[in-house]
Amino acid sequence: MLIMKTVEETWLEEGNRAMQGWNFEHLDGRWQNESLPWDYSKIVQKYLQPTDIWLDMDTGGGELMTSFQHDAQRTYVTEGWDSNIEFLKQKVVPSGVTLYEDPAENLNLVPDERFDIVTNCHGAMPVPEISRILKKSGMFITEQIGATNNFSLSRFFRDDYQPAYPDNTLVNNAIACQKAGLKVLKSDVSFSKMSFFDVGAVVYYATVVPWEFPNFDVKDNLSKLYELQNIIEQTGQIDTYEDRFLIVAKKQ
Repeated sequence: MLIMKTVEETWLEEGNRAMQGWNFEHLDGRWQNESLPWDYSKIVQKYLQPTDIWLDMDTGGGELMTSFQHDAQRTYVTEGWDSNIEFLKQKVVPSGVTLYEDPAENLNLVPDERFDIVTNCHGAMPVPEISRILKKSGMFITEQIGATNNFSLSRFFRDDYQPAYPDNTLVNNAIACQKAGLKVLKSDVSFSKMSFFDVGAVVYYATVVPWEFPNFDVKDNLSKLYELQNIIEQTGQIDTYEDRFLIVAKKQ
Protein backbone atom coordinates (compact mmCIF):
# COMPACT_ATOMS: atom_id res chain seq x y z
CA MET A 1 0.00 0.00 0.00
CA LEU A 2 2.88 2.37 0.76
CA ILE A 3 4.29 1.80 -2.74
CA MET A 4 0.92 2.57 -4.33
CA LYS A 5 0.64 5.79 -2.32
CA THR A 6 4.13 6.84 -3.42
CA VAL A 7 3.22 6.25 -7.07
CA GLU A 8 0.06 8.32 -6.69
CA GLU A 9 1.97 11.14 -5.01
CA THR A 10 4.39 11.17 -7.95
CA TRP A 11 1.48 11.44 -10.38
CA LEU A 12 -0.06 14.25 -8.35
CA GLU A 13 3.23 16.16 -8.44
CA GLU A 14 3.38 15.78 -12.22
CA GLY A 15 -0.20 17.00 -12.49
CA ASN A 16 0.66 20.15 -10.54
CA ARG A 17 3.85 20.98 -12.40
CA ALA A 18 3.60 24.11 -14.54
CA MET A 19 5.33 24.67 -17.86
CA GLN A 20 7.23 27.88 -18.56
CA GLY A 21 7.43 28.86 -22.19
CA TRP A 22 6.67 25.99 -24.54
CA ASN A 23 9.13 23.15 -24.28
CA PHE A 24 9.03 19.62 -22.96
CA GLU A 25 12.50 19.36 -21.45
CA HIS A 26 10.90 17.90 -18.33
CA LEU A 27 10.13 14.77 -20.36
CA ASP A 28 13.67 14.25 -21.66
CA GLY A 29 14.45 10.54 -21.45
CA ARG A 30 10.86 9.74 -20.52
CA TRP A 31 9.32 9.82 -23.97
CA GLN A 32 10.29 9.36 -27.59
CA ASN A 33 8.94 10.98 -30.73
CA GLU A 34 9.32 9.27 -34.08
CA SER A 35 11.00 11.53 -36.61
CA LEU A 36 8.84 13.42 -39.08
CA PRO A 37 9.54 13.09 -42.82
CA TRP A 38 10.50 16.77 -42.91
CA ASP A 39 12.67 19.07 -40.79
CA TYR A 40 10.74 22.25 -39.98
CA SER A 41 13.81 24.14 -38.78
CA LYS A 42 15.77 23.40 -41.95
CA ILE A 43 12.82 24.49 -44.10
CA VAL A 44 12.59 27.80 -42.23
CA GLN A 45 16.34 28.30 -42.54
CA LYS A 46 16.07 27.74 -46.30
CA TYR A 47 13.63 30.63 -46.73
CA LEU A 48 14.56 33.03 -43.91
CA GLN A 49 16.99 35.61 -45.30
CA PRO A 50 19.14 37.93 -43.12
CA THR A 51 17.33 41.04 -44.37
CA ASP A 52 13.81 39.63 -43.91
CA ILE A 53 11.24 41.22 -41.63
CA TRP A 54 10.01 38.08 -39.87
CA LEU A 55 7.00 37.23 -37.72
CA ASP A 56 6.91 34.05 -35.64
CA MET A 57 3.32 33.34 -34.60
CA ASP A 58 2.38 31.88 -31.21
CA THR A 59 6.05 31.75 -30.32
CA GLY A 60 5.55 30.27 -26.83
CA GLY A 61 8.62 31.22 -24.82
CA GLY A 62 10.57 31.94 -28.01
CA GLU A 63 12.60 28.75 -27.71
CA LEU A 64 12.45 27.80 -31.39
CA MET A 65 12.43 31.39 -32.62
CA THR A 66 15.70 32.27 -30.89
CA SER A 67 17.38 29.17 -32.30
CA PHE A 68 17.34 30.77 -35.77
CA GLN A 69 19.49 33.68 -34.49
CA HIS A 70 17.77 36.20 -36.75
CA ASP A 71 18.42 39.92 -36.33
CA ALA A 72 16.32 40.89 -33.29
CA GLN A 73 15.42 44.26 -34.82
CA ARG A 74 13.85 42.41 -37.75
CA THR A 75 12.09 39.81 -35.61
CA TYR A 76 8.50 40.04 -34.40
CA VAL A 77 6.45 37.52 -32.44
CA THR A 78 2.87 36.97 -31.34
CA GLU A 79 1.80 35.16 -28.18
CA GLY A 80 -1.50 34.76 -26.38
CA TRP A 81 -0.83 32.93 -23.10
CA ASP A 82 -0.32 35.29 -20.16
CA SER A 83 2.50 33.27 -18.60
CA ASN A 84 4.39 33.14 -21.89
CA ILE A 85 3.83 36.85 -22.52
CA GLU A 86 5.43 37.72 -19.18
CA PHE A 87 8.31 35.36 -19.88
CA LEU A 88 8.88 36.96 -23.30
CA LYS A 89 8.83 40.45 -21.81
CA GLN A 90 11.53 39.45 -19.35
CA LYS A 91 13.76 37.24 -21.52
CA VAL A 92 13.20 38.08 -25.20
CA VAL A 93 11.87 41.61 -25.69
CA PRO A 94 14.95 43.26 -24.09
CA SER A 95 17.05 41.88 -26.97
CA GLY A 96 15.07 44.00 -29.45
CA VAL A 97 12.40 41.53 -30.57
CA THR A 98 8.93 43.11 -30.96
CA LEU A 99 6.05 41.34 -29.21
CA TYR A 100 2.41 41.56 -30.23
CA GLU A 101 0.17 40.34 -27.42
CA ASP A 102 -2.50 38.29 -29.16
CA PRO A 103 -4.78 36.44 -26.72
CA ALA A 104 -7.52 36.15 -29.36
CA GLU A 105 -5.01 34.68 -31.83
CA ASN A 106 -6.44 36.81 -34.66
CA LEU A 107 -3.44 39.04 -35.50
CA ASN A 108 -5.61 42.15 -35.14
CA LEU A 109 -2.69 44.25 -33.83
CA VAL A 110 -0.38 43.27 -36.67
CA PRO A 111 -0.12 45.79 -39.57
CA ASP A 112 -0.94 45.01 -43.21
CA GLU A 113 1.72 43.79 -45.65
CA ARG A 114 4.50 44.10 -43.08
CA PHE A 115 6.40 40.83 -43.30
CA ASP A 116 8.66 39.05 -45.76
CA ILE A 117 8.11 35.76 -43.97
CA VAL A 118 5.66 34.42 -41.38
CA THR A 119 6.31 31.17 -39.53
CA ASN A 120 3.98 29.19 -37.34
CA CYS A 121 4.91 26.02 -35.47
CA HIS A 122 1.83 24.51 -33.82
CA GLY A 123 0.02 27.84 -33.44
CA ALA A 124 -3.43 29.11 -34.37
CA MET A 125 -3.75 29.64 -38.11
CA PRO A 126 -6.09 32.46 -39.24
CA VAL A 127 -5.13 32.13 -42.90
CA PRO A 128 -6.84 35.28 -44.29
CA GLU A 129 -5.07 37.38 -41.65
CA ILE A 130 -1.75 35.74 -42.41
CA SER A 131 -2.19 36.68 -46.05
CA ARG A 132 -3.09 40.24 -45.01
CA ILE A 133 0.12 40.81 -43.06
CA LEU A 134 2.45 39.30 -45.67
CA LYS A 135 4.12 41.42 -48.30
CA LYS A 136 3.59 40.45 -51.93
CA SER A 137 5.68 37.32 -52.63
CA GLY A 138 6.07 36.83 -48.86
CA MET A 139 6.50 33.31 -47.53
CA PHE A 140 4.36 31.42 -45.02
CA ILE A 141 5.71 28.27 -43.39
CA THR A 142 3.76 26.23 -40.87
CA GLU A 143 3.93 22.88 -39.12
CA GLN A 144 0.58 22.11 -37.55
CA ILE A 145 -0.86 19.64 -35.07
CA GLY A 146 -3.65 17.86 -36.90
CA ALA A 147 -7.16 17.19 -35.68
CA THR A 148 -6.57 13.58 -34.63
CA ASN A 149 -3.42 14.16 -32.58
CA ASN A 150 -3.22 11.66 -29.69
CA PHE A 151 -6.85 10.75 -30.30
CA SER A 152 -6.55 7.21 -28.92
CA LEU A 153 -5.00 8.37 -25.64
CA SER A 154 -7.44 11.25 -25.24
CA ARG A 155 -10.34 8.88 -25.88
CA PHE A 156 -8.89 6.43 -23.35
CA PHE A 157 -9.35 8.97 -20.57
CA ARG A 158 -12.71 10.28 -21.81
CA ASP A 159 -14.96 8.13 -23.96
CA ASP A 160 -16.88 11.25 -25.02
CA TYR A 161 -13.74 13.12 -26.14
CA GLN A 162 -13.96 14.96 -29.44
CA PRO A 163 -11.03 16.80 -31.05
CA ALA A 164 -10.90 20.46 -30.07
CA TYR A 165 -9.99 21.48 -33.63
CA PRO A 166 -11.65 18.91 -35.92
CA ASP A 167 -11.17 21.03 -39.04
CA ASN A 168 -7.43 21.49 -38.58
CA THR A 169 -6.38 19.23 -41.44
CA LEU A 170 -3.97 19.58 -44.33
CA VAL A 171 -6.75 19.57 -46.93
CA ASN A 172 -8.79 22.28 -45.19
CA ASN A 173 -5.82 24.55 -44.60
CA ALA A 174 -4.32 24.11 -48.06
CA ILE A 175 -7.66 25.15 -49.55
CA ALA A 176 -7.84 28.09 -47.13
CA CYS A 177 -4.39 29.20 -48.27
CA GLN A 178 -5.41 29.10 -51.92
CA LYS A 179 -8.57 31.10 -51.23
CA ALA A 180 -6.51 33.72 -49.37
CA GLY A 181 -4.10 34.23 -52.25
CA LEU A 182 -1.32 31.98 -51.00
CA LYS A 183 0.13 29.49 -53.48
CA VAL A 184 1.02 26.21 -51.77
CA LEU A 185 4.56 25.27 -52.80
CA LYS A 186 4.96 22.24 -50.56
CA SER A 187 2.71 20.20 -48.29
CA ASP A 188 3.02 16.96 -46.38
CA VAL A 189 1.28 14.99 -43.65
CA SER A 190 2.56 12.47 -41.12
CA PHE A 191 1.20 10.15 -38.44
CA SER A 192 4.19 9.31 -36.26
CA LYS A 193 4.47 7.24 -33.10
CA MET A 194 5.00 8.89 -29.73
CA SER A 195 5.93 6.71 -26.75
CA PHE A 196 5.82 7.41 -23.01
CA PHE A 197 8.04 5.36 -20.71
CA ASP A 198 6.40 6.17 -17.37
CA VAL A 199 2.89 7.13 -16.32
CA GLY A 200 4.07 10.37 -14.72
CA ALA A 201 5.17 11.52 -18.17
CA VAL A 202 1.66 10.87 -19.48
CA VAL A 203 0.20 12.84 -16.56
CA TYR A 204 2.48 15.81 -17.20
CA TYR A 205 1.70 15.84 -20.91
CA ALA A 206 -2.05 15.58 -20.33
CA THR A 207 -1.87 18.44 -17.83
CA VAL A 208 -0.04 20.91 -20.08
CA VAL A 209 -2.05 20.09 -23.23
CA PRO A 210 -5.59 20.66 -21.92
CA TRP A 211 -7.21 20.94 -25.35
CA GLU A 212 -6.36 17.27 -25.94
CA PHE A 213 -7.11 16.20 -22.37
CA PRO A 214 -9.90 18.54 -21.18
CA ASN A 215 -10.38 18.80 -17.41
CA PHE A 216 -7.74 16.16 -16.80
CA ASP A 217 -7.34 15.40 -13.10
CA VAL A 218 -5.14 12.73 -11.54
CA LYS A 219 -7.57 11.82 -8.78
CA ASP A 220 -10.44 11.39 -11.22
CA ASN A 221 -8.34 9.12 -13.43
CA LEU A 222 -6.52 6.91 -10.94
CA SER A 223 -8.03 3.68 -12.24
CA LYS A 224 -7.06 4.60 -15.80
CA LEU A 225 -3.55 5.55 -14.71
CA TYR A 226 -3.11 2.19 -13.00
CA GLU A 227 -4.19 0.49 -16.21
CA LEU A 228 -1.45 2.40 -18.02
CA GLN A 229 0.99 1.44 -15.27
CA ASN A 230 0.20 -2.22 -15.90
CA ILE A 231 0.84 -1.79 -19.62
CA ILE A 232 4.21 -0.13 -18.97
CA GLU A 233 5.22 -2.91 -16.58
CA GLN A 234 4.43 -5.44 -19.30
CA THR A 235 5.65 -3.68 -22.46
CA GLY A 236 7.82 -0.81 -21.23
CA GLN A 237 5.88 1.98 -22.91
CA ILE A 238 2.57 3.59 -23.83
CA ASP A 239 2.23 4.35 -27.54
CA THR A 240 0.09 6.97 -29.21
CA TYR A 241 0.25 8.80 -32.53
CA GLU A 242 0.98 12.39 -33.46
CA ASP A 243 -0.92 13.97 -36.36
CA ARG A 244 1.25 16.56 -38.14
CA PHE A 245 1.09 18.45 -41.40
CA LEU A 246 3.33 20.94 -43.18
CA ILE A 247 2.53 23.81 -45.54
CA VAL A 248 4.95 26.11 -47.35
CA ALA A 249 3.12 28.85 -49.27
CA LYS A 250 3.87 32.08 -51.11
CA LYS A 251 1.66 35.15 -51.37
CA GLN A 252 0.71 35.93 -54.95
